[in-house]
Amino acid sequence: MNIAESNWKDVEARLRLDDRCVLPLGSTEQHAQLSLCTDAILAERVAREAAAPLGVPVFPVMPFGLAPYFAAFPGSISLRVETLLAVMRDLVDSVARAGFRRVLIVNGHGGNAPVAALAQQMMAEQPGLSVKFHNWYNTPRTWAAALAADPSASHGNWFENYPWTRLAHAPAPEGRKPQPDIALMKAGGPADCKAILGDGSFGGPWQLPDATMQALWDTGVAETREALEGPWPTRS
Repeated sequence: MNIAESNWKDVEARLRLDDRCVLPLGSTEQHAQLSLCTDAILAERVAREAAAPLGVPVFPVMPFGLAPYFAAFPGSISLRVETLLAVMRDLVDSVARAGFRRVLIVNGHGGNAPVAALAQQMMAEQPGLSVKFHNWYNTPRTWAAALAADPSASHGNWFENYPWTRLAHAPAPEGRKPQPDIALMKAGGPADCKAILGDGSFGGPWQLPDATMQALWDTGVAETREALEGPWPTRS
């Protein structure tokens, strides 16, 4: 159930049957030749495909996250930590006020990790609320499948290169990029990051066969659906 294709009465009717919903969370940042919105595209799509057979509502993706290290790459947007946490608190409070008590945050960007701590805090404040923070791309089977395909799985390389994150005018380079000095990159500011990364990829192949990516995607969808199915805490 996609919120963009629903009205408030549809949501009210769904709440009489089920108190689960999904909040996708992404980022808008450089991904080498891929879309700046790669993390947001993947988080929302995996959430929709996972929730579709269950009829669980999926809200529009939150497209901005924490990416200060990419600030020197034009088009990249980063919130402050306190801003993202405030926004996510408001989003969870809003769906909880509507009646959703089991909330799955499907995250597509590693920099958004502080939201996991927020989820724990909100559950401590609201005993009837259950919030799961789900990094769809590094759940056990999905991450194992990625490493089996190529152990370089990382930012801006083949690992995020799906038909739905590619840009027709910017095909992937051929071959394999040497891995930049990621430790040095993390020790510097945005300008250092841009100088070290070059095109923005963290190294490895820029693209793998679509059949490999589809198998990886199917695993990610399955594990996201399992997180949505449960188990969830039993409430009295």
